[in-house]
Amino acid sequence: MDKAIVTISGLAIIAGIYWFFFGKKEEVIKVSDTWTIIVDGGYKPNNIKIPKDKPATLTFMRIDANSCLEEIVFPDYKIKEYLLLNNKTTITLSPPHKTSGFHCGMSMFHGKIDVI
Repeated sequence: MDKAIVTISGLAIIAGIYWFFFGKKEEVIKVSDTWTIIVDGGYKPNNIKIPKDKPATLTFMRIDANSCLEEIVFPDYKIKEYLLLNNKTTITLSPPHKTSGFHCGMSMFHGKIDVI
């Protein structure tokens, strides 16, 4: 009986680890021109879809005190903003959009912007 419990528990733990590391990552399907992105151990959501030929407004709410996440960089738009802790920072990306990315000041955390 003990071997069965240990075996089942071990399989459940292996399945949990597999799901955590290899499960489907969060991808946002909603298309909008206004977004709220939570900055907590990364960017949530980290993949956003914006409509073509419309300005997109991104509001970043930083709740992680990690010093790497205190800056947001949009290299294609030449935008670099400081994100205050527990405050909202709004960035407007003007058209024309193209598929691009954004990252933290140290380029450790990344996000992607897709234009549809």
